[in-house]
Amino acid sequence: MHELSLAGGIVQLVEDAAVRERFRRVQVLRLEAGALSGVEVRALRFALESIVPGTCLAEARIEIDEPPAQAWCLGCNQSVPILSRLDPCPECGGARLQPTGGTELRVVDLLVDDEPATQP
Repeated sequence: MHELSLAGGIVQLVEDAAVRERFRRVQVLRLEAGALSGVEVRALRFALESIVPGTCLAEARIEIDEPPAQAWCLGCNQSVPILSRLDPCPECGGARLQPTGGTELRVVDLLVDDEPATQP
């Protein structure tokens, strides 16, 4: 399950940002996992929810957008929507497609709580 290692990388990225930018907790983590990224979104969400306790993401709402796949057709010279890398061009039926969108897994943004920790 490579989603667990992806989740670990995401948590590490956010924890590093928390140290660098001096925030203590994340309220909202927004990710993009494109249709061609090879990421099972439900498995990624489960992995993230499993490993965030004890981190700055412990109480964060996790939002994962799934942008559709796009490709450039070399046959008809236009951008077209596709569902998989094996799809033919929906316009001309050609097989020479170069994916141009929907391949990414990225942290889009964070909504953070930068209030200093309160002392009892």
